[in-house]
Amino acid sequence: MSSLENILHFQAGLGVLANMFLLLLYIFIILGHRPKPMDLISCQLTFIHIMMILAGGNIWLADIFESLNIENDIKCKTTFYISRVMRGLSICNTCLLSVFQAITISPSISLLAKFKHKLKKYMINALFYIWVFNLSVSSDSILSVGSFTNVSETKQIKVTKTCSLFPVNYFIRGLSFTLSSSRDVFLVGVMLNTSTYMIIILRRHQRRFRYLHSITHLRASPEKKATQTILLLVVFFVVMYWVDFIISSTSVLLWVYDPIVLTIQKFVANVYPTITPLVQISSDKRIINVLKN
Repeated sequence: MSSLENILHFQAGLGVLANMFLLLLYIFIILGHRPKPMDLISCQLTFIHIMMILAGGNIWLADIFESLNIENDIKCKTTFYISRVMRGLSICNTCLLSVFQAITISPSISLLAKFKHKLKKYMINALFYIWVFNLSVSSDSILSVGSFTNVSETKQIKVTKTCSLFPVNYFIRGLSFTLSSSRDVFLVGVMLNTSTYMIIILRRHQRRFRYLHSITHLRASPEKKATQTILLLVVFFVVMYWVDFIISSTSVLLWVYDPIVLTIQKFVANVYPTITPLVQISSDKRIINVLKN
């Protein structure tokens, strides 16, 4: 168990450092180097992943709260609420990144082309509504989480040393599970559809201009590189999401939680926010140029 916790701490440390480094680079690019429309989403996604790792793993955020003179019940509710909000924002922003990249590379004759000129306006509005939606939907976690007392008396699920999930009505638990899973399934479906659309566009583009441009030029296209990066992130997110979904939903619905299973779930949940900045840093030419300079 201690070795698993050490791996979890190492993963969290790597994820936080990589995301903080990427966040600083995005801020530098946005302030002074002609940012792309999707940079705002990527910058926000990086910040979300920092908070997601800190709160979702209940590693350092709980330790920070220990130094504050606040009731433990408030600490538990705050940590889990932030974790739920950031998880929802992560899937929403990943989906938004996929949709807007599909709009960006869509040909001028397509139905999506009319949205290109107002992409920035739609993006700002979408980001605002996404935050409002997730802050509202995740509010139920405030009632279902609290300070750990006695498992034998109240049938709580102890998820940290000091926090636990309270048993709730089966109808409420099922309703909450249905709403959150429906949202996630819908967004994953949108990501898979936009990913398929982008793959079709890239294949058509490559066939159409095969004789007009060299293969080297096609591989070096910034739009193609950005699209391939987003496709990689979407596929990786979907795979890790379903693994995390199976583990967490089984535990909550059966109301059974094992410390080892909980540690594995935290590790799986942190894989995507840890890998994402490494993929973005290695694939974005602007970031590579900034590092070289």
